[in-house]
Amino acid sequence: MRRRDYIAGLGSLGVLATGGVVATQGAGPVQDRLQRWFGPDVEPLEVETADVRGSEPGTMQIPTLEGPMFLDFFGTWCPPCIEQMPALAAVHEQLGDEVTFVSITNEAVGASITEEELADWWVEHDGNWTVALDRNVELAERYGLSGYPLAVAIDEYGVVQWSETGVKTEAELIDGIEQAL
Repeated sequence: MRRRDYIAGLGSLGVLATGGVVATQGAGPVQDRLQRWFGPDVEPLEVETADVRGSEPGTMQIPTLEGPMFLDFFGTWCPPCIEQMPALAAVHEQLGDEVTFVSITNEAVGASITEEELADWWVEHDGNWTVALDRNVELAERYGLSGYPLAVAIDEYGVVQWSETGVKTEAELIDGIEQAL
């Protein structure tokens, strides 16, 4: 009977301590700490990477959990995505050594757009980093794609630190990515 009382007492202390932290700091820090201690809520997804300039054919996991990542969801048919490409290229030049850059398309490469058309589009718009193909739209769903382009900054633990849709300036992209560094 004493062991049960002891365990119940310890559990009560844990609940009280967590309540105190939430009352003084809000729920965000507790959730962040738990994710950092136990890893992200979800397992990384394996995606195919395209054979375009700056990207090698194969697969990769998103998030990598090997460092911070920046995800850019785009479409070759999307004028705002084209408008944002110069800012992305400039930010990649500045921060590409500190963060893994990945642009992600869920276009049906091989059906609605050929691999050659994707490679030509990428060169034409100065892309020079990894391109991933989200063929089954799992990444888009996971990161809440609701419009193009979507920028997502993920820290080394796989936790999203910043996410916004729409065209971003170079400064806005840097500010967002720095939240994950």
